Amino acid sequence: MAKLVTQPNIAGPDDFYAELLALHDGRDKAESDAINARLILLLANHIGDRDVLREAFEAAAGAKK
Repeated sequence: MAKLVTQPNIAGPDDFYAELLALHDGRDKAESDAINARLILLLANHIGDRDVLREAFEAAAGAKK
């Protein structure tokens, strides 16, 4: 069974973050929320492993603000 990767695993994380922010640039909250929802569904489909996705749910729900 695959496990959720929580250690840094993205090449150029600062560049990735800048791209993510740029994706939302100039959009209102409703548009940004819709983009986030579509992005989550696309990435969840790419992952495809329900156990890993459940781990992600749990990690996100337990995250402190």
